This record gives sequence, structure tokens and C-alpha cells, in this order.
Amino acid sequence: MREGMFIKRNVDKWNRYQHEKTDDPDETAERFITLVDDLSYAKTFYPQSKATKWINSIAAGIYQSIYKNQKDKYARFFLFWKYDLPFLMKRHHKVFLFTFLLFSSFVFIGVFSSMKDETFIRGILGDNYVDMTEENIRNNDPFGVYKDENPFSMFVRIAVNNTTLAFLMAISGILLGIFTLYLMWTNGLMVGTFQYMFFSKGIGLKSMMVIWTHGTFEILALVIASTAGFIITKSILFPGTYSRMQSFKEGIKDAFKIMIVLVPIFIMAAFLESYVTHLMSAKFDSADAKTYGLPDWVFVLIFSLSFLFIVWYFVIYPILLHRKKNPRKPVKIKTTNPSSL
Repeated sequence: MREGMFIKRNVDKWNRYQHEKTDDPDETAERFITLVDDLSYAKTFYPQSKATKWINSIAAGIYQSIYKNQKDKYARFFLFWKYDLPFLMKRHHKVFLFTFLLFSSFVFIGVFSSMKDETFIRGILGDNYVDMTEENIRNNDPFGVYKDENPFSMFVRIAVNNTTLAFLMAISGILLGIFTLYLMWTNGLMVGTFQYMFFSKGIGLKSMMVIWTHGTFEILALVIASTAGFIITKSILFPGTYSRMQSFKEGIKDAFKIMIVLVPIFIMAAFLESYVTHLMSAKFDSADAKTYGLPDWVFVLIFSLSFLFIVWYFVIYPILLHRKKNPRKPVKIKTTNPSSL
């Protein structure tokens, strides 16, 4: 085949490969294989042709893009945590605020109801748990419940239970958020009632040092999981400019991304509850205080770092990234030159 005919048959294809990029890996592979075949033919019959050099440059560009994509796979993990999720959270900050305020109101209802009716505590926590706690308080070991189990077994059980609960809160958004709301209601009442029970016994501050050592991660992560559920609900009820199905798919995708980041947070919360809370509770056991009790600054450090991480990563950092990407430009006001009047 003459060189002119070879170029005429393939020039449109080469131009398309050079100027029309594709993100489809199958299409990229097909283009690369086709160019390698064309390059082999050209090198055999037209080794000094400019067309041969052109084909080679296009094939080299595709090869480099494939190699670059291989390296990008390792960077995507860090980019997801550094940019993707914070930007996602910024888009859903209103849902997050709504969920936080709603959960806080449920906690307040639990506290208020417990103050007005002591039987409410038993109705929420159960007679057995309340009786056990009161017995521990009489034995000067008010938080003995955290020492009744092997730490590793406790770690596995808590991590699995909390992660399962969080995924139920999120996926229940498919049911228009009704079950998500129910789980928030029951857990919010439980937190408020549980915390008030210790305040009513005169050991409220001590209980906060024990409970919120791990509870900061645990409770706030459940709020974020509920946010994921309401994101799905919002995508169904308010699709905006998308079709309802497309909006639902986007909502599921966003909720799943949020749940990915919650898994290590729940694992950390389970570790703190199983190992650190265990030692913190010993501080208030008259028999073990001197031997195992942790100093107060440990609680202050853990609580502060946990709270600041959640607030920074899910609230402040997304806002800063959003402002950096979309800086507010100063508005220029045109003024009239007085001399022209």
C-alpha cells in the first residue's frame, strides 16, 4: 500500500485519538493496540516518514496516560480524604446541622423527662441495668460495667454493634428517613437518660469523664451516620433538576462515601471504650483507683482531640476548602467623575 493511501485511510482516526481524550479504560486500551499495529506497519514500510513519527507520538502519549493513571490509583485514596469527602460534606452541611439539632433535642427530651419522672429512666434503660448501676454505686464502683468483660471481646462487640447501627441509620434513608428518625429518637433518649441518671446520683462529672472518653467519637459519628440517611431521603423527596432516579443514585453514592470515613472512627471509639474507658473507670473504683486510675488530663486530652477532629474535618475544613475553591471577588462600583458633571 502506498504511503498516501495508508495516511488517507487512517488520518481521521489518528486525529481523533490525539485530540479527543477518553476516560474509558477499555477505549484507551483499544486505541493503544490499534496505534501499535499502525506503528508496526508504518515502521516496516515507511520508516523515515513523518506519519510514522506522528503515530509514535500519539501512542507514547496514551502510554504515558496509562502509566500516570496507575500512579494515580495510589493517590486517589489520599485525595478522597483530603478533598472529595470534605467537599461532599460542605454540600450537605444544612442536612448535617438539621440532624445535629434534631438529635440534640432528643437528648434534651431524655434529660427533661428523667428529671420530671424517675420511672422514665427505668423505662428507657431497663430495670436490670438501673439496678446493676445502683448496686455498683453502693459498692463504690459506679462504672464497673466497663470492667465486666475481656477488653478485646468488648472491642470487637462494640465495633460491630456501632458500625451495624450506623449503617442501619444510613440505609434507612431509603424508607424516607422514618426508621432513621426512630433510631435517632431511641438513641438520643438513651444518651440523655443515661447521663442524667449519674447526675441524679451526684456523680455526673465523674460519669462525663468516663462516658465521653469514647462517647465523643461514638455519638457524633452516629449523628453523621443519620445525616447520611437523611441525604438519601432528601435525594428522593427533593430531586431538584435531576430525575428522581438519578438523584437517588447520587444520594446513595454520597451516603456510602460518608459511611466509609465513619468505619475507622467507630473502630477508634470501640478501642477507647474497651481499653481507655476501662482504665478511666478504675479511677473512681475505691479498690483500683491508685493502681489503675488514669489522671484527669488524659480525659481532657482525648475529649479535646476527638471533638476538635470531628468539628475540624466535618465542619471547618470543608468550609475553608470551599472558600479557597470559590473565592469571593470584590464588587467594583462604578463612580462618576465629578469633573464630567
